[in-house]
Amino acid sequence: MMMRRMLPLVLFTVLATAPSSFTRLQAQAGGQINDLVAHPHAKAEPSTVLTLTGTDGKVLSLTPAELTAMPHTSVSVFNEHTKADETYTGVALTDLLAKVGVPVGKDLKGKAYRMYVLAEGTDHYTVLYSLDEVDGMAHKGDVIVADTLNGTPLTADGAFKLVSSEDKRPARWVRNLTAITVKVAE
Repeated sequence: MMMRRMLPLVLFTVLATAPSSFTRLQAQAGGQINDLVAHPHAKAEPSTVLTLTGTDGKVLSLTPAELTAMPHTSVSVFNEHTKADETYTGVALTDLLAKVGVPVGKDLKGKAYRMYVLAEGTDHYTVLYSLDEVDGMAHKGDVIVADTLNGTPLTADGAFKLVSSEDKRPARWVRNLTAITVKVAE
C-alpha cells in the first residue's frame, strides 16, 4: 500500500531528472503512462474480450471460448500477493503474437529486438515486456495468457490474465487482461 502512495512521487522524481526521455517513452506508449499515474486504483471491469494488435496494425480479438479452443500450457508459480502456490493454464503469449504477424522463435532477430509488448487490463494497468522476454526460445520463463487458475476458469478478475513464470513477484501480471499491443522502439 505504501508503494502505491509513493508512485506519483517516484514518477515525479524520474520525470524531473529526465523529462525528454519520459516524453519520448510516453509518445511511444501511446500516452498510457498517464493512465497508470491517473488511475492507479481504478476499479476493474472483468475482461470478456482480448484484443491483440501487431506492429503492422493486424488485429485479432478473442473471446474466452476461442482462447479455450487453442493449445494450452500450464505454469506453476508462487504468487507473492496471495502467498500461495498457483497453477495457471493458458496459451503461450508467443503463440498469440504469431497470429498477428509478430516475429517469434527463429524469426526473432534484427529489428525485432526493438519490439516491446504492452499488456493492459480493464483498469488501465499496463505493463511492458521486451519481445525477447516473452519468447521461449530466448528466455527461460513462460509468459501465458491464462484462462484457468488451479483448474478453475478465471471469473472474478476477468476471463484473461497475463502471467509470467519467471517474475519473482506478480507486478507485471495483468488481471482483467483486455489488450496486448506490440510496438517498435525508435
